[in-house]
Parts: sequence; C-alpha cells; structure tokens
Amino acid sequence: MAQLYQSQRAMRNRRQAALQRGVVAIIDVGTCKIACLILRFDGPQRFAGADGVRSSAGQSSFRVIGAATTRARGVRFGEIETMRETERAIRTAVQAAQKMAEVRVDHVIASFSGARPRSYGLEGVLELHDGPVGDHDIARVLAACDLPDLGTGREALHAQPVNFVLDHRSGLQDPRGQVGHRLGVDMHLLTVDTIAIENLLHCVKRCDLELAGVASSPYASGISALVEDERELGAACVDMGGGTTSLSIFARKHMIFAETVRMGGEHVTSDISQGLQVPMATAERIKTLHGGVVATGMDDREMIELGGETGDWELDRRTVSRSELIGVIRPRVEEILEEVRARLDAAGFEHLPAQRIVLTGGASQIPGIEGLAARILGQQVRLGRPLRVQGLPSAAAGPAFASAVGLCLFAACPQDEWWDFEVPHDRYPARSFRRIAKWMKENW
Repeated sequence: MAQLYQSQRAMRNRRQAALQRGVVAIIDVGTCKIACLILRFDGPQRFAGADGVRSSAGQSSFRVIGAATTRARGVRFGEIETMRETERAIRTAVQAAQKMAEVRVDHVIASFSGARPRSYGLEGVLELHDGPVGDHDIARVLAACDLPDLGTGREALHAQPVNFVLDHRSGLQDPRGQVGHRLGVDMHLLTVDTIAIENLLHCVKRCDLELAGVASSPYASGISALVEDERELGAACVDMGGGTTSLSIFARKHMIFAETVRMGGEHVTSDISQGLQVPMATAERIKTLHGGVVATGMDDREMIELGGETGDWELDRRTVSRSELIGVIRPRVEEILEEVRARLDAAGFEHLPAQRIVLTGGASQIPGIEGLAARILGQQVRLGRPLRVQGLPSAAAGPAFASAVGLCLFAACPQDEWWDFEVPHDRYPARSFRRIAKWMKENW
C-alpha cells in the first residue's frame, strides 16, 4: 500500500508538470478499441469544487486538439494480456492523435475497465483542537479510518472522502475553514488487482511515455455520462463496453461503489458468429446494422444477407430473418443486465432516494436495449452520451467514448483523494460499501 501511495503522489506531480507544460494525452485502454485524446490546457483556475471536496489542483479549462482510435490488440476483459500488441496499439493511437494536434506529448493519463474492482466504505472520527478545520485535520481524520485487509495482489486505486460530519452537521462536502469540535468522515476506497496497474505502467513506459495519472473506467464513465442532478440524488452508470460492463454508483456527487461484469458487446458478437456460423467481422457488421433485442411482426419478413467469401455459392448467399438475429442477441444482453442487477442489489442501490440508471458505452447502442434494461433492472433507465467538451470531434462524442471524455474531466478537475494529503497509512480491518448505503438511508 505504501508503494502505491508514493506512486500516486508521484503521478500527481507529473500531472501538475504536464498541466504547466500545457498538453497531456488521454488514453482509454478498452477491450475493442484504444482511444487517445490530446488536451491543451489554458491554465489552472481556483474553484469551489462542484464535484465534492475542493481540489487542491484547481480546475483547468482545456480543449481537445487531437483525437484518434485504433483497434485494441492484446487486451482481454479490460486488462493487458499481450504486452507487445498493446504497446503497438497505444503507439498507433498516440502517434495519430499527435499528428492531428501537431504537437508531441510526454505525459498520459490512462483508464482501464478490468482488474476486478472492489469497493469499501471506511469511517474515521477525530477530536479537533481550537481553530478552523484545515488540510492537516483532513489528513488526520483520513488516517483515523479503519482500513481493510485488501489481500495479496490488491491495491487501492481511488480513495475519496464522500461525506464529512462536523459535530452534529452531516453531509458536508468540504469542512475546511469551518469551526467545530469533532470531525468525522466516510470514505470510499476502490481496490483493483496490482498486476493490472503494473502492466499498464510498464506498457506506457515501453511507448516512451510517462504515466501522469490512472483512473478506473467506471469512475470516468460516471462523471461523463451522468448529469449533475443524477450524481447529486443518486444514480448508477452502466458502461457497456466490448469486453466488460462497468458499473458505478454516484450519490452526493461522489462515486460510492464500482464493479465490473466480465461480459460486453464482444460476447454478443461472438454469439452471432457461432450461432450464424459467420466470421467475427461479419458478425460485428450484422450486429451494428441490423441488431436489436425486441422483435416485432415485421422482423419475420426482414431478411438479412450474411454474405461471405468462401467460394461456396450457397453458403455465401445465406439469409436469416431479423427475428432470428434478435433471438441470438437477446439472451446474452439479458444475461449481462441480470448480472448488473445482482451487483446493484448487493450494493444496496435501493437505499438511494433517486434510482436512475444511465446506460452508456458502445454496446448500449443496440436498438431496444433501454426498454429491456428497464424491465430487468426495474428502475428508470435512459441512454447517456458523454458531456460535450470543447474541440471534441463529433466522431468521438458517442456513448462509446464516455470513459475517454470522463478521463478528460478527471484530468482537468480532479477530486481530492487520500494521497493528496500527508496521511499515515499503516492500519487496516474491513468495512463494506453498506456502511455508506446505511449512512445515505439514515441521513438523507
């Protein structure tokens, strides 16, 4: 834990250096695609953090000056599996984005969706001395949290205070500057597999780049696809990617839970390929052009040409009805949504006052998925697109880029985390996310 604490602080320092230099690259490492956006920053501006605790880094206005995507290679379930192929894909995306931006970048901020994220809710209490609450008091109360035994091969990726209590007042976002006698904090801790972070760091270094920050895709997608009211009142963001489906829950403008389901749009494509006996490329084309999850009477009469280049006249001219295609797609989509529902139930999502669910990601564009999700999840469901940012090309403004756009917002407006303070970090027994859910239920 101490090693990651130091590495996170070092990455924060590199991020500050990149912001001062004026340009930084954003890389979203996905199972199906690797997206790279290059940001130019105009300069930091102090602000009273709308997303929670006031960031010590301030907010920076930025513009996207370069964008590129390439097919992901060597990535499985959102984790790097073949280093050489992933390195080649990252180089391709970064070089194309640099060419568009006509600038060279040395620092990157990256996100990934795998590594089996796990959430913990922590609690800390501190008796205060005379005077207003300062950064030192925040550090001391964070140090007072009982930290869980993460287990071997696990590291903390995000550690964010989500609620402060000062004497009898609860629900404070930033108690600094206020006077009181007893300070308490509820903190959300997100852990991932250590090897995933190490592989990402090593891969970025092999590309002659410096890693200036790392974030989980569920967090990045949430701050991008959820509007301010949803993050305030309580909502879940379901990012349906190629290899994984990421789930994040927000309340009071903070992420309080994150997890991933190791299934996504690529599994739907695989089902089509096997069910209709066509190559993966053909299956992806058919899914994109004709896919859906709700069949109507018209779909029995709509015939789809499968095509092919085998040389067999009969095989290459096969057709299937759209209803048959939907019969292949729907069971897998239902399975993914059932897994998401199980994660929401385990997280205590029903304790939040507003229970909106936002679907985003490339696989969320399958026609009819919104209604199917509402039936299975039993909540208000809408399709979400990432927030518009200055200079973002229209080709990168769709749901498939929610994580990449969220990473831009993360770079420009980071929330204070555990390693932003001089926090002792040598104590650890476990608490669960239900502590935060219980607080939400009792104090809303």
